[in-house]
Amino acid sequence: MIFSAFERMVAMRYLRARRQEGFISVIAGFSLLGIALGVATLIIVMSVMNGFRAELLGRILGVNGHAYVYATMGPLEDYGPLAERVKAAPGVVAVMPYVEGQALVSIQGVATGVQVRGIRPEDFRTRPVVGDSVVLGDGNGFGEGGIAIGIRLAQRFGLRVGDELTLISPRGATTAFGTVPRTGRFPIAAIFEVGMSEYDSNIVYMPLETAQAFYRMPGQITALEVFVADPNDIGLLRASLGGAVAGQGRVLDWQQTNSSFFTALQVERNVMFLILSLIIMVAAFNIISSMIMLVKDKGRDIAILRTMGATRGMVMRIFFLSGASIGVIGTVAGFTLGILFCDNIEAIRQSIQSLTGTDLFNAEIYFLSHLPAKIDWREVAQVVGMGIGLSFLATIYPSWRAARLDPVEALRYE
Repeated sequence: MIFSAFERMVAMRYLRARRQEGFISVIAGFSLLGIALGVATLIIVMSVMNGFRAELLGRILGVNGHAYVYATMGPLEDYGPLAERVKAAPGVVAVMPYVEGQALVSIQGVATGVQVRGIRPEDFRTRPVVGDSVVLGDGNGFGEGGIAIGIRLAQRFGLRVGDELTLISPRGATTAFGTVPRTGRFPIAAIFEVGMSEYDSNIVYMPLETAQAFYRMPGQITALEVFVADPNDIGLLRASLGGAVAGQGRVLDWQQTNSSFFTALQVERNVMFLILSLIIMVAAFNIISSMIMLVKDKGRDIAILRTMGATRGMVMRIFFLSGASIGVIGTVAGFTLGILFCDNIEAIRQSIQSLTGTDLFNAEIYFLSHLPAKIDWREVAQVVGMGIGLSFLATIYPSWRAARLDPVEALRYE
């Protein structure tokens, strides 16, 4: 073994300071606490940011397609053959035509803008994020002329399944008196809750044929939604999708449409990692200060050990083991605390909210209805490795000072 039994015994004895050495023990305790809090904080924050990105990505790619095929100009016409070619491209699992447009919801004098999406009834039911999120009503009624709205939109206007929703389209009929907006009343067949407030309050799903009639697009669609097996591979599949389109349209994938959003999340994540790493570095400096004070206090003991035959290497290993033990124990404690916190973060949030009476995670601000946390074990290993590595580095200089101590000088005035 690297450390002998004698070295381990002396190192552990130095960590248990006597009454007159209590101040050194207090500093070592604060160093251990600092390492533990730094590691735990870094694991928690990175896990929350990973969970936030994964939840947003899952919601966005569940409601929206992984890629879109638009016409070169205007709506897509005679899209059947094009959809078959796109579906035959490698990696593509589904192709769904849809009509998209803006509309105004007007109920008892209160109006708000919504985004209307016309899709086929079978496509509505086969989308897990949408079809499985129906909380009121029946998704099967969506294909019988009824529409589906988000739960936040329903709560805002006090709507229930079976009520009629009035939509006003800006694409109206041209008359001698100008353009008259087109108005339609549609029964509500289902109410869904995706879990992302932006979608739950602004999206209205409508059967494809009904949307084509409402927006005066007979036999036309806005675009084709393309779903692939792995959304992360969309960059590699972009060329094959472009070849399937063959000049009849243009392809736009989710990375292009949401590039600024996810780039901002990545930049914020990297900056948070850098800032929170400073907590561990500060705790490592505390280890240095506590070890230097320990070496100074144990000068006579070091001299006696040297006169009894202990080598400089033995002395260096003793103090290295003392300082490294603080870092290792603190890192393990921080790792345990961070993992437990991440596994129970939503319950902890609910408890804090009930005690303080405040909303710590407003869905209107953060888009999601719950606080997510996704543990990336590779990142956790990096954090633990950084904590242990900084702890080892922090003990090298004090251990070297202890090994260089001259026994004669240490015992001169004893």
